[in-house]
Amino acid sequence: MNLLESNRAEWPAEGTVFPVSAVGIDVSPDPHPFHLAEVERAQESWQREIAANPHLFDGRMVLQRAIRIEDGRIVANAHVVPYSTFLWWRKSRAPGALHIFAMPMLLSSDGAMIAIRMGSHTANAGRVYSPGGSLEPEDIVDGRCDIDGNIAREVREETGIELSEATAEPGYHAVHMKGTVVVFRTHRLAATADELVSLVARHVSTDPHPEIDEAVAIRGPEPEAHNYPDFFPAILEWFFAKNGGPADP
Repeated sequence: MNLLESNRAEWPAEGTVFPVSAVGIDVSPDPHPFHLAEVERAQESWQREIAANPHLFDGRMVLQRAIRIEDGRIVANAHVVPYSTFLWWRKSRAPGALHIFAMPMLLSSDGAMIAIRMGSHTANAGRVYSPGGSLEPEDIVDGRCDIDGNIAREVREETGIELSEATAEPGYHAVHMKGTVVVFRTHRLAATADELVSLVARHVSTDPHPEIDEAVAIRGPEPEAHNYPDFFPAILEWFFAKNGGPADP
């Protein structure tokens, strides 16, 4: 199913950043219909994935079945699936599933965005984007996903940065591409970019199983500056336009 099929008129064009007042994701205890239909192909694909990268782990995550916009809110229905099912969907973009994930835009006191470079052992090796990850079962509270809890947990695990010490701007923004919706919120930090990069380096050096290689201070919206995923340049353009243009190094 295409992301836009449920209420096409409410969705902006792909790659366009738009405001979101809230995000509600209800998680069903039933198996995802996509997983049931695609489990054999997903497992065949998974065997190829782990042959190429034996460090991958087939954990569990939340994958959406339907996503719509209602009165400025993103509303979705989801199920818990194996990571292998998600990787197969991401590779094939077969109909029947959609994906929401959340991340913070970390703004240093001197105007840089603090991103991370994913480790070579991960499914996103070498990619540079904001710390964050897919929703997981531990992010589900009373049958609904806790977006802010997910963001804080992922940032803490990957970087050591505590978002409780940052100032979160009200509301969210989002961008969608190829059936994936990225939800994000700006968090202002008191430390400089150099201080934050050093903090993350210390965290990575003491983490026995780090997901990332390093933190990256991004000071402008140039889309070719790093190995960004497809959705990230649109966020960078919005972020630096909103926060006064490129930061001085």
